[in-house]
Amino acid sequence: QVQLVESGGGSVEYGGSLKLSCRASGYIDSKLCMGWFRQVPGKERERVAVLENDGPTTYADSVKGRFIVSEDNNKNTVYLQMNNLNYEDTAMYYCTADEAPVFGRCPNPPQWRGQGTQVTVSS
Repeated sequence: QVQLVESGGGSVEYGGSLKLSCRASGYIDSKLCMGWFRQVPGKERERVAVLENDGPTTYADSVKGRFIVSEDNNKNTVYLQMNNLNYEDTAMYYCTADEAPVFGRCPNPPQWRGQGTQVTVSS
């Protein structure tokens, strides 16, 4: 079992930046696929960014060029740098993880998810 704890959410002005962090803990005996999803009430969950084990990082079209996902393997931590935020980025952001396959893309949907951190973009 893997526990994920997010931090860094909050309110930010339109066009501003915010950085989310997520630390994984628990029984981690293999490499993890870590990433971020987001959800707005009444809408489908959106896969924002995933650090792929085999291939380039996956980004949603809506965040390409604005969001950057990175990780610190030594700390089992993944980050989401969000720049040029707009109103459509307002959502609950969830850190996610799953066991990384030896080959191929990361599992979707991932099996572990954090409690979420709210990001609100305002004028």
